[in-house]
Amino acid sequence: MSARKQTNTPLLQTALNGIALQRRLLLALSTAGLLTLGGPAALAQAKAGGTLNWAVNPVPSSIVPLTTTAGGNTEIGPKIVEGLLTYDEELRPKPLLATAWTVSKDGLQYKFELRRGVKWHDGKDFSSADVAFSINTLKQVHPRGRATFANVTEVRTPDAHTAVIVLSKPSPFLLTALAAAESPIVPKHLYEGSDVAASKYNSAPVGTGPFVFKEWVQGSHIILERNPNYWDKPKPYLDRVVVRFVTDSAARAAALESGSLDLGAGGGGIPITDVERFKKLPNVNVESRNWAYVGDHQQIYFNLDTPALQKIEVRRALAQSIDLNAFNRTVWLGLGKLSASPIGTLQSRYHDKSIQPYPFNPKQAEADLDAAGYKRDAQGTRLKLRLLFNPFVDRRAVDFVRQSLGRIGVDANIEAYDFATYVTKAYTERAFDITFESLTNIFDPSVGVQRIFWSKNFKVGLPFSNAPHYVNPEVDRLLEAAAVEVDEAKRRDLFVAFQQQVHKDIPSIEVGANPNVTVSSKRVHQYAPTGEGIRGSFSELYLAP
Repeated sequence: MSARKQTNTPLLQTALNGIALQRRLLLALSTAGLLTLGGPAALAQAKAGGTLNWAVNPVPSSIVPLTTTAGGNTEIGPKIVEGLLTYDEELRPKPLLATAWTVSKDGLQYKFELRRGVKWHDGKDFSSADVAFSINTLKQVHPRGRATFANVTEVRTPDAHTAVIVLSKPSPFLLTALAAAESPIVPKHLYEGSDVAASKYNSAPVGTGPFVFKEWVQGSHIILERNPNYWDKPKPYLDRVVVRFVTDSAARAAALESGSLDLGAGGGGIPITDVERFKKLPNVNVESRNWAYVGDHQQIYFNLDTPALQKIEVRRALAQSIDLNAFNRTVWLGLGKLSASPIGTLQSRYHDKSIQPYPFNPKQAEADLDAAGYKRDAQGTRLKLRLLFNPFVDRRAVDFVRQSLGRIGVDANIEAYDFATYVTKAYTERAFDITFESLTNIFDPSVGVQRIFWSKNFKVGLPFSNAPHYVNPEVDRLLEAAAVEVDEAKRRDLFVAFQQQVHKDIPSIEVGANPNVTVSSKRVHQYAPTGEGIRGSFSELYLAP
């Protein structure tokens, strides 16, 4: 796998100036494709064959991460469909469906040379037409793609192996937004002319990736089989991946301990209370890390269409009733990384550490609720609110919030749903007052954070977007300016001003990075050699004693 040397333009140099991540990009652009991710030593030991039993939870509503950023889709999809690029753990881009790329001097054109000889799983040729269709589709239907590709005016296809993304304004994060989990390339010949959101290929995908979709037995499993015609031979090494949906955490833990499951991460892993015990088991590895491309972050959103929650005094009172330090100790066992800002500590170059949680002060919270006109009734209740939660969130976290609110007279009724129903309730029906979410920061605030607080990203039915229905013209201005600002110092200033304004407005209670624990059998190797972590392709994963 190789790529020619890339061209670095003066504008690109300016855009990257001062950013450690983007400085390293320059080296990657000149060496892209010369090294194999995972290293030659790992490949020398790779063994062909075998079946991986992988636990995923919750059960996704589809597989391809085209119209959704749901965890199940972003984990399973990249084994089947691919992106233009992949990334190492420093987020340096590496070739995938694109083998080389250049950026024009004005930063408004990104030219990609596409890999030749790639076939879709149905035997059709992959071409630039697929890239153009996918980018234009992501701009319309993907929750983050609406912002990521907002400045894309067209995708030119001068020939079958060249695609040129044309922008109206610079996009300093674009080269980091092209992973399969974030911007999957899908077959134009199967999607064109159809309702993309309702396409059967979202749940029975045809891709170019290392594994071919075989079957999905609802409530049980998905089977992926080795792609014998994969362009990067001899990969993949596995014969089969069986995605098993085990929704009960105790059952997952038992299966991982017994060896009937080989891999479980995040929502498909073990309860955090089992971590120390699992570390002592001889047959598994336990790893806790936050993958660079994902940027774990959890938060509590207020529905600003709920009359009581339109009052900032009420939102402030609810924020002051929750002791986040106690939350981290009791729910996350001290393994989380708290952040009162929507840009978490994992994005340290933009995180404003001066922003602190509203002080835990239940007495003041009660006084504020009294003043706002919400006094306790004869039963001691001030308000009744619907409390939803994304199934990716630990139920104990939701119980903690309910108990905290109950102490100040707010009756938060927990409504628990499967993942698909939750998405409908929260983002289509908007049938909630408070929801505990798990919307990751991703690799850049313009992609992972803007979607939540940008008023133009509020759209009924669009999952994982502006759940609060938050509208602030100044915040819109700051986010839109940061999304195109190539001067790093100015871009950081814009993001700092954004964080401070959101903190004042309290559309959310930001919690921070939840612990991300992965349990794998000791026979599992190279399950996450890229910056995408478990959202990578599994093309290098192999089983060996």
